[in-house]
Formats: sequence, C-alpha cells, structure tokens
Amino acid sequence: MKALGQHLILELYGCDEAILSSVSDVQDVMLKAARAADATIIDSIFHHFKPYGVSGVIVIAESHFAIHTWPEHKYASLDLYTCGDKTRPWEAFKKVKALFKATHFSVMKMERGLLPK
Repeated sequence: MKALGQHLILELYGCDEAILSSVSDVQDVMLKAARAADATIIDSIFHHFKPYGVSGVIVIAESHFAIHTWPEHKYASLDLYTCGDKTRPWEAFKKVKALFKATHFSVMKMERGLLPK
C-alpha cells in the first residue's frame, strides 16, 4: 500500500501562554513550521477569539497546517497534513514544539489515502 498523505495530529501541553494568545506569534510559528517542512505556502488566515484562543490555517500546495490554541490551559492542538514525498512534517512538529515551548506532547500519525501500489 502507498499513502497519498501523512497526517500528524499534535497535542502540545505546557506551552507559553503569551505566545498562544497572540495571533501574530501563532501565525509566525506556523509559517516557520511550514518552511521547516519544506512546504510550499499558498496562503494563511488566523483569528483571535475573545477572551482566549487563536485558530488558523496555513494552506500549502501539499495540503494544510491548522491550529487552535487554549492559552488559559497552555494547550494547542494542531493538524499537520501533507501529501507527496517532498515535505517533512516531522520537521514541522519539532519546530512548533520548540517555538511554543511545549513541556510535553502527544502525536498521532495517520497515513491518508492508502492505495495499492
């Protein structure tokens, strides 16, 4: 079987509350993650919720990176979905973990679009 894509589902805990609260900081981290993955960035949109949280998506030619933050819990959930063999989603994972200053995390990897070779 060959997978059309890889989907990393991340849960980051103990993150820096100030970073998770800032639209510009969250967007900056996600763009750096996309670059670390060697993804082709198409567009991005991010939104700040009152009183807490940021949601956003980076559209990449290879699929998308999405995030929602709960600063009050020092928690962020992310989807790093890439298609093809060019991108390196694990490099994006390392980047977000470091830049959000996560103290612990969980990662689930799903192979998407399993097709016979």
